[in-house]
Amino acid sequence: MSKIYGGQALVEGVMMGGGKHTVSAIRRNDGSVDYYYAERKQNPTLQKLKKIPFVRGIVAIVESAANGSKHLQFSSDRYDVNPGDEQALIEQEKEQTNKLQMWLGVAAIGVLSFLFGKFVFTLVPVFIAQAFHAVLPGHAAQVVLESFFKLILLLSYIYLVSLTPLIKRTFQYHGSEHKVINCYENNLPLTVENVQQQSRLHYRCGSSFMLFTVFVGMIIYFFVPSDPFWLRIVNRILLIPVVLGVSFEVLQATNACRNIPVLRFLGYPGLWLQLLTTKEPTNEQVEIAIASFTKLREVEKDADIVQTIAHD
Repeated sequence: MSKIYGGQALVEGVMMGGGKHTVSAIRRNDGSVDYYYAERKQNPTLQKLKKIPFVRGIVAIVESAANGSKHLQFSSDRYDVNPGDEQALIEQEKEQTNKLQMWLGVAAIGVLSFLFGKFVFTLVPVFIAQAFHAVLPGHAAQVVLESFFKLILLLSYIYLVSLTPLIKRTFQYHGSEHKVINCYENNLPLTVENVQQQSRLHYRCGSSFMLFTVFVGMIIYFFVPSDPFWLRIVNRILLIPVVLGVSFEVLQATNACRNIPVLRFLGYPGLWLQLLTTKEPTNEQVEIAIASFTKLREVEKDADIVQTIAHD
């Protein structure tokens, strides 16, 4: 069985990650390729938590948000900076770093941003559904209506941001990341031609996870009270970790079933959402995804290579 890898689209680049290492490759404005490395810290307590179903998903999500923010900052800071001007960039960053980031660090900012987004995504539909309470007052009707608005909010947000040139290119890099992972899992040589022939969709994608939180949340909310309204707000907040944990297990289950003809359709809704969050990449973008994955594999074989890569 192939080793499990994952990744993340960046600004003009791709991050690839394995068990202990993460490596990004970005395209600089002169066409050259730059790399960034960050180690996945092996905290003993977290490693134990990762073995507990429903809890492991929350740990994985927080770790992913923390680690991914480092790579995203590296790409956004450097992709349009002329090679050789990095020292000026560093000095500029020292002057512009806000106090919150100084105290918390990039990783913590990434986690807080994720949590803030999740709170907004969870609570806004609650208030919208409540506005229709006089027309649809029933518990089941309110839960379905709330989930409907949550789905509309998710799809609308993704569609609108995808219209911007920068996000569109990022979604292309997202597609290149999936294609490289699919090529590797199909045991094919990582050439641009082979990678471009692969699907830009993947069962383990975080986009699928976002969609599953909508449906999983709806099912869970059926079993908790929605009145009075203040109690509905409270239980929605308290149930965020539960929804995330269960959704992660659903994501893992659909990935495990993807080669079973009768069950593979369970992951289709997540794949359909990826039609919005991924775009067909150019050959140059695929080259970056291949470079990131190849460098990651090199680091796994020889950790000393890390010293030649920009890292935290």
